[in-house]
Amino acid sequence: MWVVKLGGSLLGSPELPRWLDTLVRISDGKVLIVPGGGMFADAVREAQHTTQVNDAVAHHLALLAMDQFGLLLAGMNPRLVTASSELEIAERGWQHRGIVWLPSRMVLADENIPKNWQVTSDSLSAWIADKIGSEHLVLVKSKTLAGYSKASPVAMQTLIADGLIDNAFAEFGVGVNTQIWILNKADSNVFAQGLNLEKLKEQALSVSKN
Repeated sequence: MWVVKLGGSLLGSPELPRWLDTLVRISDGKVLIVPGGGMFADAVREAQHTTQVNDAVAHHLALLAMDQFGLLLAGMNPRLVTASSELEIAERGWQHRGIVWLPSRMVLADENIPKNWQVTSDSLSAWIADKIGSEHLVLVKSKTLAGYSKASPVAMQTLIADGLIDNAFAEFGVGVNTQIWILNKADSNVFAQGLNLEKLKEQALSVSKN
């Protein structure tokens, strides 16, 4: 299975419906979409600033923000279905569906996941990719990738230092057989002909885990 994280910053962009159309068309039960938090997570940040609730409460609310964005994605494309457990992910895969992960149930059940703002949807996409044994993790970003060479893998720590992926990403890691890639939001054409690894290698940043 492939995990594709769609950042909350894509919300409102013309690229987001294209990504959803493409992923649902090629998924055949083999693609799990991880939603960002977007405006819903921004609302949590504002609410925490206003009320001074602790990070554990804000973490819980931010997970629900991801759930909200995931439900919104499924609402934008009726061919998508949601899944909130490993069993549901497997069942939707057997049904050959396009799947959107709603993370709060699974993440809240894992006491080892830190309850703070260092853990974002990037880290959680790595967490779920490891948990389900994903072959490829693709992070779709709004930020430009123009400053990076695609000729060789980019070190994970470099991307963290540049703010392209979150600070906790390296702590979660992914399985040794999982390849990590980063695409710009304009690159949905990479999957126009399906889960094409050669096309992905041409256009995406490959991330080195070292």
